[in-house]
Amino acid sequence: MNGPDDHKIDAWGFVTHVSQSEADETGRLPDPAVAPDHPLPAAVPDHPVSATVVPCAAPRPAAARPPAPHEDHEPQRTARAALTRILEPGDETAGRWLRQMGPVALWQALSDDDAHPPPGASPTKIAGLRLRASRARPEEDLAAVTALGGRFICPNDQEWPGQLDDLGDARPIGLWVRGRTNLRMWALRSVAVVGARACTEYGAHLATALSAGLADRGWTVVSGAAYGIDGAAHRGALAADGATVAVLASGVDYIYPRGHTELIGRIIEQGLVVAELPPGDHPTRSRFIQRNRVIAALTRGTVVVEAELRSGSLVTARRATSLGRFTMGMPGPVTSGLSAGVHQLLRGEALVVTDADEVIELVGAIGDLAPERCGPTLIRDLLDPVAARLWEALPARGSADVEHLAREAGTPRDVAQGKLLELQSLGFVQRCGDRWELTRRADATDGSRRGGT
Repeated sequence: MNGPDDHKIDAWGFVTHVSQSEADETGRLPDPAVAPDHPLPAAVPDHPVSATVVPCAAPRPAAARPPAPHEDHEPQRTARAALTRILEPGDETAGRWLRQMGPVALWQALSDDDAHPPPGASPTKIAGLRLRASRARPEEDLAAVTALGGRFICPNDQEWPGQLDDLGDARPIGLWVRGRTNLRMWALRSVAVVGARACTEYGAHLATALSAGLADRGWTVVSGAAYGIDGAAHRGALAADGATVAVLASGVDYIYPRGHTELIGRIIEQGLVVAELPPGDHPTRSRFIQRNRVIAALTRGTVVVEAELRSGSLVTARRATSLGRFTMGMPGPVTSGLSAGVHQLLRGEALVVTDADEVIELVGAIGDLAPERCGPTLIRDLLDPVAARLWEALPARGSADVEHLAREAGTPRDVAQGKLLELQSLGFVQRCGDRWELTRRADATDGSRRGGT
């Protein structure tokens, strides 16, 4: 049993001098992370005691007691892990509490029935959250993700993508991640490719080709691992041995949809799987919608390949626009209902793209320009203006003399005569006595008809 002058190491790495009576009454050391206006409930000791906290420069002594399970993780991380079990993703009210109180104090306020509730919280909401808090076991969740080879990252971690902070109070509490690479590094050059679950073969082909092209150029493809366009996007990136990130609406160990078990397994091996929800949590309709905000915020731009007029992909695109990201769409047949939502975006805030080069031109750095698009260069395109007018003046059938052609082309006769000789050497015209006619060889006119038809 510890004596009254025993020293203890708290979870923050401080040496604490505490009396036996305080330890017996409270069962733990005072929590310095809890705000003063939200004190922890504690029994009053029989006589006044004081605790002196001094920085600990030395490592924990070898004879110190073994750490409790929650001491394997720093308190801020443990509290955030617990809050992902308690709070719904995207809850801006809870996000405001988190910003004002900090994770440790908020967790205490939600898990202790005797603690003061967060400011402005309704009794009904607090009651519901405290029911959830009763099942929160953050140490077990952190151990579970570690056993899977994953991790839990928090704001201000080196791996945290700073662009998620643009969500404000809707920012994720933390992210559960599986995969060997660095999320922040991959997110620096990333594009979201999203679309309909019940996509057409045309849409699947576009998504696969687009994602493979982006991966070939060193860009990360981010999507939601759903059926349809999402799955095609991931497969395109994987086929190109590129980077891809799947943002799930469930825990990182809860594979959904089940038909993508193999695909998500490949993403874990070659890319990253990310989720706001703790291990074992299941997806719901609202969680899919909230998942889309993470996809929009994580990337530089969002491409919608196919989407109906009512579609979660449009939610992602519009959230990207509100965050100042690029919103792009790939057009489809005007008769297809699966392209109607994309076309509606293109009539408004979205930009048309047809391949990876055009996407990168928008979201990339200065100089990442798509190649100029033009039709094939024909031999007649190389003619000077006078020769071109003479060639156009020749009748489609029959022949004409030099005087007629010079008059039609608006050029002197001697100039017309010289240009006709040039056209003859190039194989465009041929001479019939003192008259001129078009050459009938197919290669003379590149197999095309005159007059722009």
